[in-house]
Amino acid sequence: MGAKIDLTANINLVETSTNNSLWQQIKEDWIAHGRDWTKPGFRAVAVHRFGVWKTKIKPKLLQIIFRIFYGMMYRKIRNNYGIELPLNVQLGRRVVIHHQGTIVIHENSSIGDDSTICQGVTLGNRHIKRPFEAPKLGKGVNVSAGAKILGNVIIEDGANIGANAVVLCNVPAGATAVGIPAKIIPASKVFQEFGNPHLSFN
Repeated sequence: MGAKIDLTANINLVETSTNNSLWQQIKEDWIAHGRDWTKPGFRAVAVHRFGVWKTKIKPKLLQIIFRIFYGMMYRKIRNNYGIELPLNVQLGRRVVIHHQGTIVIHENSSIGDDSTICQGVTLGNRHIKRPFEAPKLGKGVNVSAGAKILGNVIIEDGANIGANAVVLCNVPAGATAVGIPAKIIPASKVFQEFGNPHLSFN
């Protein structure tokens, strides 16, 4: 059986991540983004790291100043690059956001270490009457361009979400989800047909 998400660990991603200093986290993210500080995805992640870090500042006056600065930077990232990555998103280490444009992440989502988000991706809620339900992504998940993952679903470690897929159900570890609505291709079948259970659909 494939490894499953440790939900407790996933829920505490932010707490674990912030055991490292802000600069250590941003350096990891910079390396993961090809050591290019001009990439919109790196900038979006860096602003998110700063937003989480500033909540731990003790002097209230300084926290207010940083909160105003964070708000300005968040809006700049959202309006200029089309990347919505709210403060409450539980973001793992070395998460890469490829490209830019119409990337919307629900504030109750979580994204595990070493995962990849491409352009046009939505992690959102599915039902208007359940607005707080959002996807949970494990480690090493690849979400390809245009994919939509909706509702209280779990995408387990190493799963791949194909381009433009609409995912409404859980995806097992190492499996691939393709189509509208998405159909699940087990990891064993992916490996058998393509020789690599971790395909990239960027």
